[in-house]
Amino acid sequence: MDHINSLALLVSVYIASLVSPGPNFIIVTKTSMSVSRAAGLFAGLGLAVATLTWVVMAMAGLGFLLTHFEWLLMMLQVAGALYLIWLGLKMIRNASKPLKPTGPSEVAWRSAMRRAYVVSMTNPKSVAFFGSIFALVIPAHAPVWLYCFIALPCFLLSALWYCGLAFFFSNSRVSAGFLRLKAGVERVMGAALILIGGRLLLVR
Repeated sequence: MDHINSLALLVSVYIASLVSPGPNFIIVTKTSMSVSRAAGLFAGLGLAVATLTWVVMAMAGLGFLLTHFEWLLMMLQVAGALYLIWLGLKMIRNASKPLKPTGPSEVAWRSAMRRAYVVSMTNPKSVAFFGSIFALVIPAHAPVWLYCFIALPCFLLSALWYCGLAFFFSNSRVSAGFLRLKAGVERVMGAALILIGGRLLLVR
């Protein structure tokens, strides 16, 4: 019963973090609206794979490492913040440019998945969550089956949430609305990424 309670607590904590807007939300919605539904779905899968990576690292002792090696935490935070700022600046710079027609090619899908994965793995929010809150909630000396049951729901929930966002924001009406407001929307999204990155640099 204690293991079931621990699993329920972990999943609840993860869901609360999952649905809160952040860089992951921005990258999957922008990809879905500006490239294609397929690219958005692959971006969602990239985020889900990143979630699985974070969960495995948390179970392997990420929290212990970040607690005992402060320079590692600082390096991850700075790298993640700078990447978000760079991504935001790039988004603002390209906001007024018309979309180039892109087909759902394998290269585009792989690129979308890779970029989403990198965004999540360099997202300081992920570092803070999985390295502290999530790592602390994981029960010590738990059986192997519990670790598997922790990883699987987190991966599936992440895939369902982000791929669901991809389906919604790639809808023709939503995409048409985005095209009408493309410049403004991308500038707002880019500014949000810059603000998140800048804030993370200032509050280290």
